[in-house]
Amino acid sequence: MELPLIIRPVAGITEDMFFDLCQANSQLLMERDKDGNIIVMVPTGSDTGNYNFEFGLELGIWNRGSKAGYVFDSSSGFTLPNGAVRSPDLSWISKSRWESLPEAQRKKFAPICPDFVLEVRSLSDDLSDLQSKMKEYHANGCSLGWLIDRIGKKAYIYRKDGSVEIKKDIPVQLSGEDLLPGLIVETNF
Repeated sequence: MELPLIIRPVAGITEDMFFDLCQANSQLLMERDKDGNIIVMVPTGSDTGNYNFEFGLELGIWNRGSKAGYVFDSSSGFTLPNGAVRSPDLSWISKSRWESLPEAQRKKFAPICPDFVLEVRSLSDDLSDLQSKMKEYHANGCSLGWLIDRIGKKAYIYRKDGSVEIKKDIPVQLSGEDLLPGLIVETNF
């Protein structure tokens, strides 16, 4: 069996049914695309997991100081406006947007697209799939996204205006820009 595995349900699966499926199979990493297909993914390798954690730590420290929003890890799912349920490697939502959601919605796959997302390419990831996912985030309201391609040694910066900047000078310095003012993260891939 090759992963990611894409399951095309014969009958429609509601948001609640998909949430329950994920809870009952918490050892699996699952997302749902806008067409209702369920995508079962492999966990990242330990090295990528540590790399994700380091980015999360930087964002968390920045957020603790700014008190501007909420940081989420890859185990958090969000229902995007197009119906897809996605779990970015790291994400951030402004305080006002997150707190405007009813508590019941925040307990499941919250119906909101994060303001900021980070995806890190691991050995099992196809770059074009991740690039499509980044475009999907932005089409659904994300303001800033970073796609780190550790294999190709490039960082892709997706901005609200639809532009994509590619950085490949080592070390790469990434800025939170106007969305996350003062956040600077440096990576050597």
